[in-house]
Parts: sequence; structure tokens; C-alpha cells
Amino acid sequence: MTPGGIASIGECMLELSGKGGQDWRMGFAGDTLNTLWALRALTEAERPTDYISAFGDDPFSRDQIAFFRANGIGIGNSSIIAGARPGMYAITLTGAERSFTYWRADAAARQLASEPASLTKSLENRALVYFSGITVAILEPGQRKLLLDAIKAARNAGSLVAFDANYRPRLWQSADVARSALAEAASVADIALPTFPDEHDLHGDASPDETARRLTAIGVREIVVKNGEAPALVGFDGQIEVVPAVHVDQPVDTTGAGDSFNGSYLAARLAGLAPVEAARKAHSVAAAVVQVRGALAPFEVLRAAFG
Repeated sequence: MTPGGIASIGECMLELSGKGGQDWRMGFAGDTLNTLWALRALTEAERPTDYISAFGDDPFSRDQIAFFRANGIGIGNSSIIAGARPGMYAITLTGAERSFTYWRADAAARQLASEPASLTKSLENRALVYFSGITVAILEPGQRKLLLDAIKAARNAGSLVAFDANYRPRLWQSADVARSALAEAASVADIALPTFPDEHDLHGDASPDETARRLTAIGVREIVVKNGEAPALVGFDGQIEVVPAVHVDQPVDTTGAGDSFNGSYLAARLAGLAPVEAARKAHSVAAAVVQVRGALAPFEVLRAAFG
């Protein structure tokens, strides 16, 4: 029997990265794609895996879809919008730390909930549905409701739902709007995968434990609070465990490390591992990812680290 599928919802952008100067390499990335990339590498080859968004009909969009297909990733019933095109960002590195410049205001992905029936169809028969705060942030309020309605329908039909708030201030009208929208999004999730510095910035949380308690209070039953090189806090079944990170002496590029942690954690949970063991594997994968350039580490790197 074919295992239940995986759907990750969000925005895939053109990624420009390089070692400096004027020589840039173009790839494809975005937080929810980065997570799905790890899931594709670390789950059964026969498990249907789809990136759910909206795409343009331009050459870059066609290249995106072809790139997905070449790596075992479909697009479900995602809309193809005439005249639309993808967003783009460039990575600037200072040592191993990265900063981003974006061109995304009219990206096709902002219309990913414009055809609710297609979105709902894309989420049917899924073992796992994943989305992020960026998925929510790029949509207008009416579209956000349509997105959450489709995710709720999938959850009610038996899908496991995972969410990373991934707070990015520049995408939000205000912190108050972000707090409200992200809390509503988290409330439809079974698993939350927040990053503590983001939660501190948005909510003023004093500790990862405070983040976990706040999310537990809105009904999330499994929480992993990432915190860079500091230990992750794992909360489940009323228990709290601290899982140390894997130290890397000389990281090359931290782009996508947290997203790869998410994908590895979810792959381990789908394979039946307990939350603490899943977090250990996710730390190992994140440590491997920061030793290669770009957001999408080669599948063989991810698999070797996952074990």
C-alpha cells in the first residue's frame, strides 16, 4: 500500500547565492520548500510528496516545476496563473551568517488560496500537511481564512498538521497583526516547530519553556522549540525534554538549517520515532546542512546525517 502523502504549502522563490563579487548562482528555495526537501530525502520514495503553491506561466516558473519533478516532488492541484512569476531573493553572507534581500511583492504564491477547491483537493489523503508563518504572511486576510479552512478540513480527515511560525517582521503590517494571525494558524496544528529568538521578538517570551507553555495553552500537543546552537526544548504528553544541539566548529552557511531540522524531525516522527529521538536526528541533519552552501543540501548529505 502506498503510504499517505506529504504536502507542504508556501512560496518557492528564485534564490541567488554566491561566494562574493558579481558571480551568482541561481537556485530555488523558500522555508516550506526547504523543509519538504528534507522530507523528500528522508521518507519512502513511494510516498507522494507535493509542494502546494501557485505558479506563473513564465520560464522561471516552468523551471521550478521541472526541478521539483526531477527530485520527486509534485505540485498537487496548485494553480498556474497566466502572466504571474515567482519571487526572488539574494543571500549575502558575513562569515556563515546570512542576510536576505527580497523581490516578492507580486509573486504568484500570494494567490495560492485563490482557488479554494483546488487547494482543498491538494491536501486530500495526506499523512502530513506542513505550513509556516510565511505561508500565512504572504496572503491577504480573506485568503488566510481560506488556507486555514483547507488545512482544518485536512486535519479533520486525519492528516497530521505541522507549523513553524517563522516570524519575519517585514512581511507583517504590525506585530499585533502577526501575533493574532500566527496564533490562529498555530491553533490548527498538531505539531509546532518555533524558533525561540523569533518567539522572543514577537511575544517577549523569556525562555523556550515559556514559548512551549503558550503554545500548549492554545491546544498544540507537540512542540519543539529550536534555539540555534543551544538545546532544543521538546514538549509532548505533558513532558518537557531538553535535547542538545550538535556543535559545528566552522559552519559554512546557516541558510535553511532550521527548515532542515523541521523536515528531519517530521520524517523521523512519520517513521515512528519518539519526539526526543526525532529531535536528536534533526540536530544531526541541521549540523550537516550548515556545512554546505545554499538552502537545499544534497539528498546524500541529509541521508548520511539522518542515519
